[in-house]
Amino acid sequence: MGFYNAWLFPRVVDLVMQQKEMTPFRERIGKAASGRVLDIGIGSGLNLPFYGQRADHVYGVDPSAGLLHLAEERAHKTSVPVELLRGSGEALPLDDKSIDTAVMTFTLCTVDDAAKTLSEIRRVLKPEGVLLFAEHGRAPEVGVARWQDRITPVWKRVAGGCRLNRKPDDLMQAAGFRIEGLETGYLKGPRPMGFVYSGSARPS
Repeated sequence: MGFYNAWLFPRVVDLVMQQKEMTPFRERIGKAASGRVLDIGIGSGLNLPFYGQRADHVYGVDPSAGLLHLAEERAHKTSVPVELLRGSGEALPLDDKSIDTAVMTFTLCTVDDAAKTLSEIRRVLKPEGVLLFAEHGRAPEVGVARWQDRITPVWKRVAGGCRLNRKPDDLMQAAGFRIEGLETGYLKGPRPMGFVYSGSARPS
């Protein structure tokens, strides 16, 4: 189990998350992120190449030491200062109102307590700050959503905790965020695994 968690699992996650269909979301979010940026669930650092000149400093938080090791390799290749921190979304190791832009890409589906994670993001965001996101979530079609409900108990065991049937927009609004510019659609591949919500949200 130690070998799997420390070496194999991080590399499997890194490979899976490099899907070409995810790249446009990462690129768009990276270019929009500005000031002090917090990347929640930074994983292996796949967002790092896309942070532009508007980003002054990037804090990357992830619970996996193995994934953070891979992220460190990518951090050395970016011009933006990067600080990698081991921690969870439910207990972010940052001060109140210290972040201009929070970023979540395919992360909210994996955290154990989505409400607590979003509460923590609100805590660390400045009043005028913004949350940029691209997240797996519940599909609008009843048939697809039913399959998501059936698959999720097994899927989260083999896919790093990913829950296919969460609704990111509802969770964000319940946590006190105002959704802006929401876009939804399917990635290529099986529909139960590929419905994506992307956009931005601000503390309301």
